[in-house]
Amino acid sequence: MLTALGLDAAAESVYRTMLADPRGGVAELVAALGMPEADVRRALDTLSELALIRPSAEQQGRLRAVSPDIGMEILMARQQAELAAQQQKVEASRAVAAQLIAEYADLRPAATSPGVEQLIGLDQIRDRLTRLARETRTEVATFAPNGAQSEANIAAAKPLNEAQLRRGIRMRTVYLDSVRNHQPTVDYVNWIAELGGEVRTVPVLPTRMIIVDRSTAVIPVSSDDTAAGAVVLTGQGTLTALCALFDSVWAAASALGNVSVRDQHGLSPQESTTVTLLAQGHTDEAIAKRLGVSQRTARRIATELMERLGARSRFEAGVRAVQHGWLPSQPS
Repeated sequence: MLTALGLDAAAESVYRTMLADPRGGVAELVAALGMPEADVRRALDTLSELALIRPSAEQQGRLRAVSPDIGMEILMARQQAELAAQQQKVEASRAVAAQLIAEYADLRPAATSPGVEQLIGLDQIRDRLTRLARETRTEVATFAPNGAQSEANIAAAKPLNEAQLRRGIRMRTVYLDSVRNHQPTVDYVNWIAELGGEVRTVPVLPTRMIIVDRSTAVIPVSSDDTAAGAVVLTGQGTLTALCALFDSVWAAASALGNVSVRDQHGLSPQESTTVTLLAQGHTDEAIAKRLGVSQRTARRIATELMERLGARSRFEAGVRAVQHGWLPSQPS
């Protein structure tokens, strides 16, 4: 009961017993509590350090417990002193942290142009995203074009996602349709939805992008290597365009729980996108990257579409796709 005041269970038992029988010594305490003598003596040392026992004025060589009103006052005063010391340490740590942050800010390279901040390497990108997450006030909107999420990425993202959603931040994320076939990602997305997040999917996304409060955007320098570097954009004109891009993609995207609807030609959104990519001359590797699927899956989808079109080459597939109305005719 008194552990909150710094007294362990053994010391508390000895203290209470000494209050009940002020004339008892070590032997009586051992007998009354059924504790080993060594444990009783350790408890007496603890009580002595806390000033809860003192030498008896009446019985030489004996110890007696101070009265509870005095003893509890001693414990609370001790605890208040410890709390005050801890608060001083916290304030000192806060001052040191503020100084370090200020020094780091002075060392960071200035933006190459107004409204643009360059981030080099994955560490800088993660640090900047962490700061943005803490500073988010209303909304975060994300394009996630990498398809299925790894278990490591999911585990790392969950605490940040939960913290933002608990704060009432609106979280909208657009994934690729391919995540519907990856159960760990589906489970993760459903978890986000249960906390109030909004998730939709599309066949293909233009780039990875995070927009915070419609005032700051982070996009990679290279879509082929998103960890190499990124830029933080804050210019009003740039953000207006990027927010419009997100809003248009979001409006056309499908909620994860919805069944994929095929068009009038019987094509799923993923197949329709593959037809367009084939006609543009993309390789299986490029198509796989755009769809967020394996190269084997991309090859299978392309082969099935070519068979349906009766085409023996990708060029012929593009021509036949136009003839079948799967693609708009090219202007002459």
